[in-house]
Amino acid sequence: MLVTFLLLVAAVIHLLPVVGVVSAARVEALYGVSVDSPDMAVLLRHRAVLFGLLGAALVAAAFVPQLRPPVIGGGLMSMVSFVVLCLHEGTGRTGPLRKVVVADVVAIVATVGAGVLEMSGPTGA
Repeated sequence: MLVTFLLLVAAVIHLLPVVGVVSAARVEALYGVSVDSPDMAVLLRHRAVLFGLLGAALVAAAFVPQLRPPVIGGGLMSMVSFVVLCLHEGTGRTGPLRKVVVADVVAIVATVGAGVLEMSGPTGA
């Protein structure tokens, strides 16, 4: 039950940016960044699609235990890489991407918690 809850927390965090698919203006409002070219708009809107897919996978994994190992692994790779890149570039500590980094850290904690509980077997989950 706790594994399901933790995966759903991570799923919700990943599903929120899906609204960015609609338009560049939504992406700008969501991330607090300026989208100054159609190319950048496409990249960021595609990012929203990918987050939707990852969010959907996390929802599925919350209810289908066989999906958990690959979805937890893929989700963690996505989130950790984003946080590391932001921190490396100095954009994750302050500024508009800070809220995204904080949300990803919350999702990382939830996903790691779900993974640890899942690995501990039926008594841990």
